[in-house]
Amino acid sequence: MVLSFVNAGLVPETVEPVVFGLALAYGGGAQLLAGMWEFAKGNVFGATAFSSFGAFWLSFWWLTAHLEGYGIPESDVGKGLGLYLVVWGVFTAYMTVAATKESGAVLLVFVLLTLTFFLLGIGNYAGVEGLVKTGGYAGILTALAAWYASFGGVTAYTHGRSLVPMGDK
Repeated sequence: MVLSFVNAGLVPETVEPVVFGLALAYGGGAQLLAGMWEFAKGNVFGATAFSSFGAFWLSFWWLTAHLEGYGIPESDVGKGLGLYLVVWGVFTAYMTVAATKESGAVLLVFVLLTLTFFLLGIGNYAGVEGLVKTGGYAGILTALAAWYASFGGVTAYTHGRSLVPMGDK
């Protein structure tokens, strides 16, 4: 959500470093741990999704926190970042196919995240700020859908029933 507010232009780019701590600890570390716990439970989808997106956030943290040290010409940074995001869009697209066997809420998260990655990737690669901003808004919708899906999972566990339909899982 925080990075999407930056991408959408709702807060200035100067606050982007606030994302780094979230990317490292919550996005990277916590999701990687969640993926390992899903692996232990035998949930291949959960293990692959959480571990991979944990790795995404760790790599995003490293890439953006150290971008200037790579010596990439400024004119090529957008192309590199765009390629990085499009590749994650491809991964997310095939995970979306797998998500059709999950709840509707989880499927919605993956559909929106796929769209977000492609909009941000193409926008950064081509240097089209309007696409990046649209990707930011798609990211906000993705975050809202993810909160909704996680709310369903948490309430299912804590209340013995889900307030958000989570399917047979």
